[in-house]
Amino acid sequence: MGGPGLTRACTMGPIVTAVEAAGGSVARVFRRAEMPLALMDEPDRFILLSDQLRLVEGAVRESGDPALPARLAMATGIGGLGAIGRHVRACATLGEALARVEAVTRPLLQTATWTGLRREGTGFVYGYAVTERVEVGRQANAMLALGYLLGTVRHFTGPHWRPERAVLTGASLPDRAEIERIFGCELSLGPRTGLPLDAALLAAPNPAPGPLLEEAAPLPPEGGVVACVAGLIELALCDGRPSIDWVARRLGLSRRGLQRRLEAEGTGFAPILQAVLRARAEALLAKDTLSIGQIALDLGYADPAHFTRAFVAWTGVGPRVWRRLRGGEEVQAR
Repeated sequence: MGGPGLTRACTMGPIVTAVEAAGGSVARVFRRAEMPLALMDEPDRFILLSDQLRLVEGAVRESGDPALPARLAMATGIGGLGAIGRHVRACATLGEALARVEAVTRPLLQTATWTGLRREGTGFVYGYAVTERVEVGRQANAMLALGYLLGTVRHFTGPHWRPERAVLTGASLPDRAEIERIFGCELSLGPRTGLPLDAALLAAPNPAPGPLLEEAAPLPPEGGVVACVAGLIELALCDGRPSIDWVARRLGLSRRGLQRRLEAEGTGFAPILQAVLRARAEALLAKDTLSIGQIALDLGYADPAHFTRAFVAWTGVGPRVWRRLRGGEEVQAR
């Protein structure tokens, strides 16, 4: 059984600016999606793909602007794709860039999706599809993706390039004329989102190639649920410690269903929670700016004594001792 799709939080950054510009409440959008606003301070953190779709859909509703995803994508360009945008800028030709995008999107940016070229007649279609079964926000997310597809192609062809048409999924498209104006091309509705490309266009050179200066850490492998549970726990710690029932609901599973999935991967909810708490505790202790009491509170402990006992169980030393020793000999887990 496949695991839930994941994506980088960097894809959500422009939402805050857009919702605020429309006079909406960013806090309300994130609250309805059960996502912490603090997420925007960690663009490389991974989140559930379904959460991205809910956030985009929520932003559209909050702003009252059906064209919002198109505006977001065109305003941010390929820079909004984080590591993928850096890979595109490092390629010599459009064809090389599209092949690179297909190769690195799943490991670096987003799983349970497909982005790449497919043959159609004498040419190609550069397309995007969500392979996970998610109903909420599919068209809004596809519109966002279509804008990024256009941005990638126009990085090589120039901003005035227009496809003969662009295809967007969905049965209907509110505010079609405005979306076509933003994208600078005509739209049609179909089963798969994409742009038709002439084969000759793939040789278009990069007008400003640059080195790939940094590489993002890869996303967890597709198919597993452990990384998704850990990621949800990390997010929830921004607002309080989550329960297994909350995590199961967010993953669309029953409590017992989640337990069975974790057991199949050789673990359980409690060990994952403890591992996340330890990692967060060590990260906070390493900052040297927070008191032990504040760290205990941030991690959901009733008092510093409970936190200290847990930390000793993890590392063999108390948090104050660990903080003093962290610059010297590495502290090993028991």
